[in-house]
Amino acid sequence: MIDETALAVLRKRYLIRDDAGSPLESPEGMFRRVADHVASADRSLDRQSRQRVADAYFQVMNNLEFLPNSPTLMNAGRELGQLAACFVLPVEDSLDSIFESVKETARIHQSGGGTGFSFSKLRPAGDLVRSTMGAASGPVSFIRVFNMATEVIKQGGTRRGANMGILRVDHPDIEEFVAIKKNPGELNNFNLSVAVTDSFMTACREDGAFALVNPRNGREVRKVQALTLLDLIARCAWESGEPGLVFLDTINRANPTPHVGVIEATNPCGEQPLLPYESCCLGSINLAKFVSGGNIDRERLARLVHLAVRFLDDVIDAGKYPLAMIEDISKASRKIGLGVMGFAHMLIGLGIPYDSGDALKTAGDVMGFIQQESKKASRELAGERGVFPNYRGSIWEGRDLPQRNATTTTIAPTGTLSIIAGTSSGIEPIYDIEYSRIIFGGLAVHVVDPLYGKMKDTTDSARLKGLFRKAHEVSPDWHLAVQKAFQDHVDNAVSKTINLPADTPPEGVRSIFLNAHAMGLKGITVFRDASRDAQVLSCKC
Repeated sequence: MIDETALAVLRKRYLIRDDAGSPLESPEGMFRRVADHVASADRSLDRQSRQRVADAYFQVMNNLEFLPNSPTLMNAGRELGQLAACFVLPVEDSLDSIFESVKETARIHQSGGGTGFSFSKLRPAGDLVRSTMGAASGPVSFIRVFNMATEVIKQGGTRRGANMGILRVDHPDIEEFVAIKKNPGELNNFNLSVAVTDSFMTACREDGAFALVNPRNGREVRKVQALTLLDLIARCAWESGEPGLVFLDTINRANPTPHVGVIEATNPCGEQPLLPYESCCLGSINLAKFVSGGNIDRERLARLVHLAVRFLDDVIDAGKYPLAMIEDISKASRKIGLGVMGFAHMLIGLGIPYDSGDALKTAGDVMGFIQQESKKASRELAGERGVFPNYRGSIWEGRDLPQRNATTTTIAPTGTLSIIAGTSSGIEPIYDIEYSRIIFGGLAVHVVDPLYGKMKDTTDSARLKGLFRKAHEVSPDWHLAVQKAFQDHVDNAVSKTINLPADTPPEGVRSIFLNAHAMGLKGITVFRDASRDAQVLSCKC
């Protein structure tokens, strides 16, 4: 059942509208449009069989059991036709490469996608530019160029573009990059993350020196105290929520196609590491829909996982691509990212507090099951449609596991999708019983937790408080433990915010960063309440 808040979101952004802005389709019409278009990509089936598949796709979306990423909902069956959410573009150390990437970014944003970049190959500010014998302006100056280009291009005509800007921790301009968002007006169209290496984290733990290296020539520029640099990163994250960290070596140890290239960047929310010019389509299972009689309905969940994998694999062929190179590279790896939303609501339905050992066990069990079934589904598709073209030399060939997709699982934040589905976001605890959320175009939506309303008159108040654990009531250690429980069973990465109370000290952020790396996470993001004048989520109580 689509509630009024979800309907407002759909009308504003997803439903086909006429020139006056009035919707020309219902939510059911949108799901039918998407289902028919995605199913049409499977040319191996006859018309009647394709219709049966389309009907199955429609049913799980209309039941709010599964939703694909926003570009698929917006663009499937329409002229734009771009269905992927995540893209990574290369930025090489030349003016031609930089501005070619700016142009490619504009095309991706216009089609509804988000982009990630590593700026680590750009020479540092003040370095020699041989062609003019002048001085380079450095990565931060060029990130501003990308930011301004994004400012004037609206994604799909409905939202501002989203970017991830990444700089290696050993880049000589790292301090400038880390501190840039101390100014609230800077880089509003970018999330920023530092690409951290194992050697840097080792130097932090040993309180040692760490070399910053010019990427142009590989020469050491200077040494810094690693812990001092980590403290600066933690202080800036404490002040503004940025930068986050991506653990580059951890990510590349799990790279499914190391023979193709090294991963240097992720999509805007950090959950999807990608090679240059790769894209990925995501989708999320609403876990709250699979609680029945105080248990998880694993049989029904397994059927949905197999259908969702097929759906996402069809999306790869059903979509139009903004660049021919993106299409070629994306179809060579056929990465998909099946994830979840509604985890907190699932736990409430099971009677399990979010910050408990039972919650961690549930997280590991349910995501392990989804991972296992997604691999079975991808293997079945490989038998039916063939393995992904880059299979030879991949980790899956090494394990003798034929797969249709280089990756199958990702945990996305599902901010807007969870509003449509009427459930909790991603794997987060509930933010609050009642809160305000700012979404595309500055639209504020008022969210009241639907489960709380159903349970408040029938459940003991102490039990109610234990089940409806708010994000700021959950300690950082439990936040990290939940992220770890999911990451252990996910091919790609996990989007998870470690929400912190306003009175958290800066050294608490440093401890979170160190623990996240030691736990084998692929990335980490913190947000201290009230650390920004304007924030996406705020309590309305």
